[in-house]
Amino acid sequence: GTAHLRHRLGQLGLPRARRALHQDRLAEADPQFWNVLNGQMSVVGPRPLVPEELPKYGRHMDKVLTIRPGITGLWQVSGRNDIPYHRRVQIDVYYVSFRNFWLDLWIIVKTIGVVIFPKNNGAY
Repeated sequence: GTAHLRHRLGQLGLPRARRALHQDRLAEADPQFWNVLNGQMSVVGPRPLVPEELPKYGRHMDKVLTIRPGITGLWQVSGRNDIPYHRRVQIDVYYVSFRNFWLDLWIIVKTIGVVIFPKNNGAY
């Protein structure tokens, strides 16, 4: 679980402040992994939506809701909170339209890079 990952980060010799950033992200992801195991979420997919966000997706809402939300996704590795909401919608729609094994693999690799080197990737 999260405690094991914190221990491993400590073994890697990451500075304390940087480890704290990683721990927050890991703690956020931990319950989501249970949702993957029980089939409610995917590892990669569009971001989970809350009811207040659904109108912002307009005519694209049904398309985005056809697949399970993901722990990570294309928008998370494309700038996350630094991009306007309408662009997030476009990125989610793009992902749903063109998702494939190689895109998912690229997103996973990029996510690992973002978690390890958050300032070098412009996301998270």
